[in-house]
Amino acid sequence: MSKVLISGADSFTGRYLAVALHKAGHEVHGLIREPMAGSIAGVHTLHVVDLADAAGLAEVARDVQPHKVAHLAAISFVAHGDVAAIYATNVVGTRNLLEALASSKAPLQSVLLASSANVYGNSVGGVLDEVTPPAPANDYAVSKLAMEYVARLYADRLPIVLSRPFNYTGVGQAESFLIPKIVSHIRRRAPVIELGNLHVARDFSDVRSVVQLYQRLLDTPAAVGQTFNVCSGKAWTLDDVLTMVRQISGHDFEVRVNPAFVRANEVKTLLGSRAKLDAVVGMVPEIALQDTLRWMLEQKA
Repeated sequence: MSKVLISGADSFTGRYLAVALHKAGHEVHGLIREPMAGSIAGVHTLHVVDLADAAGLAEVARDVQPHKVAHLAAISFVAHGDVAAIYATNVVGTRNLLEALASSKAPLQSVLLASSANVYGNSVGGVLDEVTPPAPANDYAVSKLAMEYVARLYADRLPIVLSRPFNYTGVGQAESFLIPKIVSHIRRRAPVIELGNLHVARDFSDVRSVVQLYQRLLDTPAAVGQTFNVCSGKAWTLDDVLTMVRQISGHDFEVRVNPAFVRANEVKTLLGSRAKLDAVVGMVPEIALQDTLRWMLEQKA
């Protein structure tokens, strides 16, 4: 039985990944920032350590001796107000974890780092692949690109796999994110919803698909040393999403554009190529966005 360490095991993605890895027969260890009541499904042992605590991370890495690591812990909300915290967590925190792993003498086979498609910024010219030059347009994206460069410093000491996930969603995602916000309004049968730019286009995936792809990246030796887009290969505008949720729910509502929600550095279109990912880890069954939205709208309260 191989041991897998998930940082951010209590996060939206971490919870789904923990269950998937446990079902696949792995012994899952979770790294979380703060103590919590209860347990996390699929997690064998929880370790409470902040990414700022280099000594604490080193102790966990030495004790667990993981075979695989999925580094998901991050500040992932683009509009997060504390810029210093974004860089401290996403860049310095990642470096602390990588140093702890490199010094642990653990039998590591793969270390998956979750970067972000936001590193591409406002790139134009159709579908973005992994050789598209980065052009980050906000602090979150800059922090993720910086994290990628930090990872290069450890490339000769650790079996690193970099993922650049595009937008994804599902049951359990915080309502500060776009689609959960819309779904919450529909489930409450709210007559009005305030949103930002209705014409931005995003490549949306289902969290269950993303987790399956992360699992394959962790399990594929050929993925080590490479960078992969994790995406659906399809882009939908916010207007498209609103049309879908109206059709699924049968609930109509007024949409008001709130200037406070329109960001000056908004990335207009993010559409990824998954050709490289499919070539290395194989195809996974696609979950259509309509099915993801139906899952979220029809979940039990």
